[in-house]
Amino acid sequence: MDLAERRYRITRADLVRYAGASGDFNPIHWSDRIATGVGLPGVIAHGLFTMALVGRAVTEWVGHPAPIVDYTVRFARPIVVPDTDEGTELVINAVLKSVTEDGNAVLDLTATCEGEKVLAQARATVRQA
Repeated sequence: MDLAERRYRITRADLVRYAGASGDFNPIHWSDRIATGVGLPGVIAHGLFTMALVGRAVTEWVGHPAPIVDYTVRFARPIVVPDTDEGTELVINAVLKSVTEDGNAVLDLTATCEGEKVLAQARATVRQA
């Protein structure tokens, strides 16, 4: 069983807002000069911002954050955010992997940007109603 795909646009303005909310003002998240100077392809989204967007998708699928029992990811590659009004797009998909003995649904999550996986081993376990 597949759940409806979710898509989220990420812009530099989003990165600025996230930096303010999280306190993570590392210049790799806003300065092309610094990001490329340390070997990155450009400004990258905060990993935890990416993780939060995938968590948002899970919350939208289940209708509320309370049923989420467990949520784990591994970061596979950064999301490069161009300095344009459009930014880039994160695409999130989920497949029902299994149902546990206590009736919880285990979702395998896939997050991609420009066709490349940005998270690995992403999984959420949710209580079913």
